[in-house]
Amino acid sequence: MPSFLDFEKPIAELQNRIDELRETAADGTVDIAAEIARLQTKSDKLLRDTFAKLTPWQKTQVARHPERPHFKHYVAALFDEFVPLAGDRAFADDQAILGGFATFRGRRVMVLGHEKGEDTATRLRHNFGMGKPEGYRKAIRLVELADRFGLPIVTLVDTSGAFPGIQAEERGQAEAIARSTEACLAAGVPVVSAIVGEGGSGGAVALAAGNRVLMFEHAVYSVISPEGCASILWRTADKAPEAAEAMKMTAQDLKALGVIDTIVAEPVGGAHRDRGAAIGALGDALSGALGDLDGLSAAELKRARSAKFLAMGRL
Repeated sequence: MPSFLDFEKPIAELQNRIDELRETAADGTVDIAAEIARLQTKSDKLLRDTFAKLTPWQKTQVARHPERPHFKHYVAALFDEFVPLAGDRAFADDQAILGGFATFRGRRVMVLGHEKGEDTATRLRHNFGMGKPEGYRKAIRLVELADRFGLPIVTLVDTSGAFPGIQAEERGQAEAIARSTEACLAAGVPVVSAIVGEGGSGGAVALAAGNRVLMFEHAVYSVISPEGCASILWRTADKAPEAAEAMKMTAQDLKALGVIDTIVAEPVGGAHRDRGAAIGALGDALSGALGDLDGLSAAELKRARSAKFLAMGRL
């Protein structure tokens, strides 16, 4: 059973009642199947109704859900013959950004993205998906390698932002992010990016400067977190829900603004409730996006990518 978010409390209460009835019925002395079915129908309807009208702040909570699929789950389910490549050839191997050669539905590709980890040990190892300069320099190396061998690039974005520590700044965090963005924009091969959870700040853009940008239905993508925005504007993180509303960070807002190209539907209740269905939907969307770019020359891909990003923000 998934863990429930604050706004899902009524759903959690119903589900707990259903579980209690199932335990009661397990001994076979009482037939309460009809009551369980009634409550399950009520719970399913409440879940659908709740997720049909999520606020931007609630979508942010869903995007951060610890049980959402992570990079390693997408790679395991969608990509064959994955060969991880490590290190930036300058300082270290950053575990927050992973990538390597793979086969996607019969097509050789380079896949890279953020890995947050799923328990305390792995979250610490992957630094909660917050890349350091060596992570973005590794991304540059993989993008340039893919370009050299003519391989399409698939990036999976899920980060609250680049690591803000002083050591990262000392090693040139801003420069590494800028050059990673530049490498994606300059690649002469198709680049398809997907925002699968959080897309936070330059740490996300550095891997999301693609010909096609896909985004899960309940993912978020913004220049800063709602808490960070609220702390700057209102001097308190308590205003995060208002900030999330003002920032237009949902997939639906960003599609209307032309920042992303495609919204990928999630299972009812979010990707964490049915990882297999969510991963399959993303795979179909990635396949379609790559197919749209087939046959375009390197010059055409670069021109289209440049025009796409230069057009953002124009009235």
